[in-house]
Amino acid sequence: MSEIQRNEQNVRRRVLLVEDEAINQKILSLIIQRKYDVICAGNGRQALDILAENHNTISLILLDLKMPEMDGFQVLEEIQKSHDLRRIPVIVMTSDEASEIRCIEEGAADFMPKPYDDPKLILARCNRAIVRAEDRILINESEHDQLTGLYNRLFFLQYAKQHDRYSRNDSMDAVVINVNRFRLINSLYGRSYGDRILKTVGGLIREYLDQQKNGIACRCESDTFYIYMPHSSSHEKFAGDLIEKFDRTIENSRISLRIGIYEYADQSIAVEQRFDMAKTACNKLRATYTSGYNLYDSMLHEKELYNEKLIMEMDRALAEKQFKVFYQPKYRITGDKPELVSAEALIRWIHPEFGIISPGIFISLFEANGLLQKLDQYVWNETAVQIRKWKDGFGRTIPVSVNVSRTDIYDLDLEKKLKSIVDSNGLATGELLLEITESAYTDNTRQIIETVNNLREMGFKVEMDDFGSGYSSLNMLSSLPIDALKLDMQFIRNITRSPKDYNLLLIMLQIAKFLNVPTVAEGVETREQYEMLKKAGCDIIQGYYFSKPVPPEDFEKLFDKEWDQ
Repeated sequence: MSEIQRNEQNVRRRVLLVEDEAINQKILSLIIQRKYDVICAGNGRQALDILAENHNTISLILLDLKMPEMDGFQVLEEIQKSHDLRRIPVIVMTSDEASEIRCIEEGAADFMPKPYDDPKLILARCNRAIVRAEDRILINESEHDQLTGLYNRLFFLQYAKQHDRYSRNDSMDAVVINVNRFRLINSLYGRSYGDRILKTVGGLIREYLDQQKNGIACRCESDTFYIYMPHSSSHEKFAGDLIEKFDRTIENSRISLRIGIYEYADQSIAVEQRFDMAKTACNKLRATYTSGYNLYDSMLHEKELYNEKLIMEMDRALAEKQFKVFYQPKYRITGDKPELVSAEALIRWIHPEFGIISPGIFISLFEANGLLQKLDQYVWNETAVQIRKWKDGFGRTIPVSVNVSRTDIYDLDLEKKLKSIVDSNGLATGELLLEITESAYTDNTRQIIETVNNLREMGFKVEMDDFGSGYSSLNMLSSLPIDALKLDMQFIRNITRSPKDYNLLLIMLQIAKFLNVPTVAEGVETREQYEMLKKAGCDIIQGYYFSKPVPPEDFEKLFDKEWDQ
């Protein structure tokens, strides 16, 4: 007996007795009433009418097979079609042993032979059927997500593993479905509307799996669903049908689905890993605002492994100094001839296996995984050491700008770390220039203004990097603490071909004059660009026109070149 039966043994259950012969109905009613409340029906049609009104309170159905209007087989068929009725156990009453197999296939829980058994045996059969059904309901509730009716994550993974154990030759697909920007939906429309979205997705998944008669699904996280199903060659139709039904039901163009599919899922790896792969494909659609699907392929897999290897090897690479700081010179062009005044520190990863890795690959990867601060501090230290070497070796200070990422801004010890670096190398704070991208200023304006003000009070000079690529308003610019504006290279690239870009450049230079700060143009590659920038009134430029980023020993040759002029 289950815990519920032990705690509620004084509560009388209700039994529906479906029997057309009056004598048999009376005999059974008298027996069953010793322990249960009884409702009687004379045929299958009456039984279904009673169930429609009382299905929540009926714990067992005793069903005769041979009846007028609608026989027992037809009743069993209707019960199995209904989600509400399917939970109620059915004991079939028959003298036809040949019907037992068919009744089991139709969902019967037990049999009661005619003529009827000893009353104690009848009650024991009824009690066993009810206890088993109620235990099954308890298990079912613990296995399923209450909101959507799908499995919860724990049981889903167990059943997926069980499937693999007994059906290893089946080709299976792992599918991940995610509701785009679900937190925003909850904030805009409320929790009940968000629940409606999730119920809709869950219902569509159940409907699809019922049609396929195979596969399992779960609600894995608040807004994410997993499906494990036999391989389908018509992913486009599956995803398209699901998305179309969802859009038609919700009727809100701001709400969309992302679907990632890992087909022919490799059963030699963990189930969780297979769905991680499907999730990788799903996340590729993050930047989109319409519903869509994406397949996980070998290229994605290789890229994922490559990225994971870079993340795992970062600490060792830092310790072994695989990261090399290159320096690109900056020249002041306001005088008669260009003058080397400073440089920008740019990181390169010289990997023992992969060779030179572009910062465009590992910078965004480290930022997404919370590792960028480690790399930034490495660059700051290496740069400060190099400034000190040049100062000692050439008797000349070359200030170098280093990047301060938006994640660094939230470090409460940022000022202390930077000050410690310049102090330990015997430098003035003004010799280590700090570049902060324009978009960082718009993330948390109050905090960044406070942080930058503190740094400037300590003597650091701060440049706004990539100016013109973000969304700074003039009002905000007038209140931002900055010492220089560094123009986004996209504007520089086209100034010789596009009058519009050149006019935008002039406007930005006027803004810098209004703010009383110098301008730095990066990405200067041609003589024509250089001359146009000089004529327009730009102060400092850097780019391949003068030099690409170079290691320290090559940068030192620029000192000799300048002194020889």
